[in-house]
Parts: sequence; C-alpha cells; structure tokens
Amino acid sequence: MSGRARVRARGIARSPSALEVGRPQSSQGSTSVDPSNNEALSNCGFVGTSRISQQYSTKKGVNSSFEQVMMPFGLVASSDSVEGLRSSQSSGNASHYKDNISSDDAGCTFMERGGKIRRDFLDLGVCTREKLTHVRDCKTGSSGIPVKLVTNLFSLDLPQDWQLYQYHVTYTPHLESRRMRTALLYSHRELSNKAKAFDGVILFLSQKLEEKVTELSSETQRGETVKMTVTLTRELPASSPVCLQVFSIIFRKIFKKLSMYQIGRNFYKPSEPVEIPQHNLSLWPGFTISVSQFESRLLFSADVSYKILRNETVLEFMTALCHQTGMPGFTQTCEKQLIGFIVLTRYNNKTYRINDIDWSVKPTHTFQKRDGTEITYVDYYKQQYDITLSDLNQPMLVSLLKSKRNDNAEPQMAHLIPELCFLTGLSSRVTSDFQLMKVVAEEMRLSPLGRQQRLARLADDINRNKDARFELENWGLHFGCQMSLTGRVVPSEKILMQDHICQPASAADWSKDMRTWKILSTQHLNNWLTICSDRAENVTEHFLSCLRRVGNSMGFKVDCPKIIKVQETPAAFLSAIQKHFDPGFQLVMCILPSNQQNYYDSIKKYLSSDCPVPSQCVLVRTLNKQGMMMNVATKIAMQMTCKLGGELWAVEIPLKSLMVVGIDVCKDAFNKGMLVVGFVASINPRITRWFSRCILQKTTTDVADCLKVFMIGALNRWYKHNHGLPARVIVYRDGVGDGQLKTLVEYEVPQLLSSVAEASSNVSSKLSVIVVRKRCMQRFFTEVNRTVQNPPLGTVVDSEATRPECYDFYLISQASCRGTVNPTYYNVIYDDNGLKPDHMQRLTFKLCHLYYNWPGLISIPAPCQYAHKLTFLVAQSIHKEPSLELANSLFYL
Repeated sequence: MSGRARVRARGIARSPSALEVGRPQSSQGSTSVDPSNNEALSNCGFVGTSRISQQYSTKKGVNSSFEQVMMPFGLVASSDSVEGLRSSQSSGNASHYKDNISSDDAGCTFMERGGKIRRDFLDLGVCTREKLTHVRDCKTGSSGIPVKLVTNLFSLDLPQDWQLYQYHVTYTPHLESRRMRTALLYSHRELSNKAKAFDGVILFLSQKLEEKVTELSSETQRGETVKMTVTLTRELPASSPVCLQVFSIIFRKIFKKLSMYQIGRNFYKPSEPVEIPQHNLSLWPGFTISVSQFESRLLFSADVSYKILRNETVLEFMTALCHQTGMPGFTQTCEKQLIGFIVLTRYNNKTYRINDIDWSVKPTHTFQKRDGTEITYVDYYKQQYDITLSDLNQPMLVSLLKSKRNDNAEPQMAHLIPELCFLTGLSSRVTSDFQLMKVVAEEMRLSPLGRQQRLARLADDINRNKDARFELENWGLHFGCQMSLTGRVVPSEKILMQDHICQPASAADWSKDMRTWKILSTQHLNNWLTICSDRAENVTEHFLSCLRRVGNSMGFKVDCPKIIKVQETPAAFLSAIQKHFDPGFQLVMCILPSNQQNYYDSIKKYLSSDCPVPSQCVLVRTLNKQGMMMNVATKIAMQMTCKLGGELWAVEIPLKSLMVVGIDVCKDAFNKGMLVVGFVASINPRITRWFSRCILQKTTTDVADCLKVFMIGALNRWYKHNHGLPARVIVYRDGVGDGQLKTLVEYEVPQLLSSVAEASSNVSSKLSVIVVRKRCMQRFFTEVNRTVQNPPLGTVVDSEATRPECYDFYLISQASCRGTVNPTYYNVIYDDNGLKPDHMQRLTFKLCHLYYNWPGLISIPAPCQYAHKLTFLVAQSIHKEPSLELANSLFYL
C-alpha cells in the first residue's frame, strides 16, 4: 500500500492541491513550511496544504474544514505567552469592553475568560460543598490519634490586596505576527517595568495602568504606524482560576531559569541523567508542579518525577525490527509497533506522538522555506543544528500537532527524522522483563527521606537563583517554607473469619491467618475440568494435591477434577474446552505453558461470553517455583472460592442496610474509541457478596446512561437477596480524568439519583457519590528521630491540604516497605446520607480491607478495585460484554 493510500485509510486524505506535500515529484522536491520561523504556527499563507477528512475529525474531535501544514518538525514559539488564556475575540473594536469591568469570577465561565483552559483547571470551577448543608461549616473529623505531618506544599505569600488586572489589546491596522505585537507593546515605558504576561490579545499585569483605556502607538521598521488600544476588562482576585493559570506560567519561566526543560506538564533536568547502561535506558530527574488555592492560602506543590528515555533512536528500533521480522510485512509490523508512541527530539527537547509513518519521503527530499527557497532535510538539520544525518533512505515519522491556544485551530503535520527521535516510556514487552523493571524501580522509588531532600533542594534552588527570585518579586509573590499540618490516625480493623475474630500481627497483611482459620462461606467444588499439556502432567498433579490440602484447612472442599492433556498451542487448549465442556462444570482450570497472550485471551473470551463459566488460568512457571507451592495453592484457592461465589472474610460495618458501589472506566486496548465501563455493587449487608456488570460505550454521556441500567439491576439484585431495598447507597467513582468533574455532577449523579428513585415507589435509598483519585500530587511524611518516614496506616488528612470548595479528604490505607506511600484523594460530590466526616472516612478505610485478591489493605475501596479488575479484563482480553450468568461471582479475579 502506498503512503498516500495508508494515510487515507486512517482518515487523513490529501487534497489534489497538495500532492507535493511531503512527497517527491519526479526530480522536484516536496514542499513544506520553514520551521525555523516561530510564527509559522500562527500564519496560514503556506505553500502546500492537506485536509483532514470528516472521518478523522470525528474520531479526534477536531474541525473537519481546516488545512494542515507539513513541517520537518513542530517548532513552538518560545516567548512568554499566556497559552490557553486567549479570548475568543482576537481583534476588533475595544469599545465592547468599556465600562464592563468585573471584579471577580461570579457568573463567568472558563470559556468566557479564555478560549482554552487546562483540563485540571476546569475542575476548580466545580463547587460541590456549598450544596452539602451538613459540611458547609465544617468538614473535618475529630476521631483518631493526632499525628504531625510534613507535606510537599510550599506557601506562596501575596500582599493582602493583591489583584491581577486583565486587559484586552487591539491593533490598528491588525497584525498577524504575535511576535511583532508583543515587541511593539513591550517597547512602551508604561509597561517596561511592570510584571506582565501577554499572548498577543490578552495582557495580564500585576499593577493597574492609570487609565481604563490606554492608547499607545509605535512605528515598525518599515515606517508603518501601529495604534494599540489597551482596555481593562477584569480585576481578578488571587483565588481566581485564571490567576492560578498565570501563576503556573510564572513558575514555567522560573523552572526555565533553573535550566529545566518542560516536557508535557512536567519539568526535567537533562544535565543530571541517571544512566542504566545494562538496559540502554536513561532517567531524567525532574518535578511535577502545581499552584492552587487550598483551604486558607495559596500553595505551591511539587513532587519528584522521572522521564524514562531509551538510549535507542527510532531508526535503530526500526532496523532491529527489520532484521527480526524480515522485509515481508515489515512496514505493517513497524507501524503497529510505533504508531501511538511518544518520542523525544533531543535537539530541542520536545516530545511528539507518532501518528503515522510516511515511507515515501526521505531526508534528501526538499521542502519550501518561508522565504520561498527550497532546502533538503539533510541540509536543514546541518545548517540549523549542525547535525549530519547518516541514513539518507530512512522514512519520515508524522506527528499531528494540536494548537495549545485553541482546540478548533488547525493541527499541523510535523515530519520527524527517525534517526533524531528517541523512544520514551517502556513497551509492554519491556515491562514484562522483571529484572529490568526491578532496576528501574530501584532508581525511581525514592524513600521518604530521599524525596524530602529533593524537595528541599528545589526550594533552595528557587530561593537562591537571582533571576527566579526577581521574577517572583516582580509579581508580588514570596516563595515561603515547606508546610506542616496535623493529620489523624484512625483505629485498625479486626478481620472477621468463620469462627474467629483476628487482629493481624501486621495491620496491612493477614495472609498467615488465611491458612489457620476457616473462611466465612464457600461452595464444594466437585465437578470441574483441568486442562494441561503432556509436559505439565506431573507438576499439575502435585499442584492439585497441594490445592486440596490448603482448601481443607480453609474450609474449601476440592474434589479431583476431570483432567485433559493437550498439545502446547492456544488452539489446542481452546479446542479441548469446546470438546469436553459440560454445562454442569463449576469451573475450568487451564495450566498454561507460557504467558503468551493468545492462550489467556482466547480462553477468557470463550468462557466469559460464549460459554459462561468461571475459569482459572495458572502458568507452569508459577507452579515450578521452588518452595512456593503451598503459598501459590493458597492464593489460587482463595481466587477459586470467590469465583464460585464464596466469602473469605469481613470487617464490622456499623451501618445497616448499606450498599456500596465501585465504578471504573478505561479504554479498550483494541479500539481506543471505546470506553469500558465497570460497575460492581455489594448485594448483602455484610458487604461480602458482589454483583458485577461491564459494557463498552463510545462517549461519556453513554457512560451515564448505562450507569442507570446497572444501578437498577444492582438494586433489584439486592431486593432479591434481602427482601427490601438498601437504606443507603454509597458510590465510589474511579477513573475520573482531569476536567471531568463537571460531567459527573451534571450527568452521572442525576442518572444515579433517577435509578434510585425509580427502584421504589415509597421511600428511596439515600445516595452519596465519592470521586476517587489514586494519583494525586500531595505527599505526607512523619518526622521521627530527625528523619522522615511514611505516615502510619489509616492516616487521614482533611484540613489545610484540602480545597475549600470541596468536601474532600486524603487517606493512607496501604503500607509501603520501599519508597514513599501515595495517599488516595476522596472528593464527596453528592451526599444525601449526611454521614459525619468521621464516619465517611472510617467507612472508606474499612472498605479498603475487603479486596479478596489480596489478604491485606489496598490503596482504594474494594468495590473500586473490583471494578478496575473487571474493566481491565474486558479491555485487554475479552473486548465485549461478559455474560450476565457470571454477574454474581468475582469471575475476573
């Protein structure tokens, strides 16, 4: 297939007028844009364009009528612009803004303040606490043992009456060049000594100009007079989300002065790499940062981050792949391996996503520069970066560049040289290498002390750097000290077994108790099938013997299965299941010879959808581990018990008639346009039995619709088991990305309320909805004997590091023997139950004990983890909705 045909097949169709773009025309060179001009991204008078078809624009959510620019690489202007805050009115008369000054953000949407807002800033506009009357005045708990904590938050002090002044700037005549607009504006003495940020239309100042409307004029080098009208449009308090975004821009400039490069949202120091030569990897140390308004003040937060880089170029990867696979089918294999990967070009330290590979364009082809002259890619990189390309026959990588200032603007196509692109991240093949991942983890997994030292060094660098200090002072900011606060440690929980209440020696792990005491309830396994290869016959027999022994001590009776021996191929295993399957089988176990994905996927897909029955897959390699057979057999016995509908343990739940729900969402591995929605709900008061549903949807609104169906199904199942509806329903919603909070409040919560109301004509169940975030930036440490350690299990933080507009708290519910523990962030966005903060926090901690795949505490409530396991199985292996016949069992463990 030709390059053009392949691109069209992906929905990128080149117009007839753009046949020369990125393609040779006999001896003529291909045309493109001179990337050395920073204004190339904002101008439209280019030679050679191509159009994105409706199919592609529908998939990506972009306008279908725009033109694209082909460039050898995407060069982004490096001026101190206010990216993402551009007004939708880019030019015109300023009279519209006169006498229309706002002193705050009341009644003003993000889109009114600017064209594009960073997704994480969108969530700041969602205020849910004011609607929750029981926590409007106080959302903090009081139970537990107080503990002093050090955080990764630093105070940012501002004068008491500090404000940010927003101006709209118009030019007569209108100027296309943003660089020219900035230069003309900054040349005036009225602005020369003021802290400012300007994106070509919107100007932010920390000091107010004397007049509401200021008229300025300048003369260009060509002698043309340009008039500028600077109109005050808004006076913003420090707590405004717009101010927070401006503060982020200020720190972006500060980190640049600290010789750190921005990649994505994080900042890294290439000059201090951590090399892992045995695996051809480099780690760039850096930080992820944020400026936010917390309970009583503005705080700067920072956490250590690493960028994983392979010391392998895309060209080296392609060459190795070619030797490995051979030329037949190489292009298809190469595209499958590389498309979607993020690469870094070290000549400008920028990252790009590979959207396509253009096999028809070579480095010897030419593109047209802005001045009309043509130059080859080889000569361009030699002149611009003094880089000599070694392979003149390599193809070009294609990356679609989206505008940082406007979602509806034209994305451009960037041509990238494989020889100059370094792969980032780790592939699935690499992550399965235990030794490699162990080495990487040892470097990246910092102890609390190591993390604290990095943070202290960062604060010291900011305060000692003269340019950074000047930038802060110019805006009226003072970078303060690291913040300390007081948290609380809630009591540990007792684990309820069948005839015993155990208080584990380690509050985080009760695996030793599982072989000593009987589990709560189980089914007798007397009719089941085991499939193994001829070579695994002996190890299978030994394993089954151990399984019966550990099952007996747990109270789980296991009879001998029907054993079928097959060849070591995925097809042979699947064929044996189809041939010997009996509808009366309680479970099918497969002893797999390797972890080849085809084995697992084909078995799970058939037994989860086509012929539903619980299944258990075990690797021969796992059974061959010396001295581990009894431990392995215990864990597998626990999983099998759950898949048969058994209950392992419980904790005391004071609330009677309570249903808890976990919801998670992830993308399907094969079809990235599909969302896999997992829903898991408890169906008994002891919270030990579960109802699980999963479905594939296309949009977030479809997610809200399917949740209503799932909730009604769960309530009906509860009614069937308990002869009545639950008095309370508490939903833990995981899988929420940045900027999605408003969607949850406006779509999902009403659907859940509607389903609860429809389930009963009398008094409906009371509902609470809690958003769960496993990955949050905040870190907490305890100071012990002049050093810092991880906080104790059960530590709750519900003040100072939380947000004033939310009913939120942090909970540390898992132990970390190595590295720094990560707290989980909970945000209660709806609460009819009216539980006290103490009770909500304690209940959440209790639920972290009830995940049956691990005899210990986990970082999130059990229903969330069950929903995650369910969505992961469907997204990676099944790719369709599991059978309803399995809804009452934890078949996905």
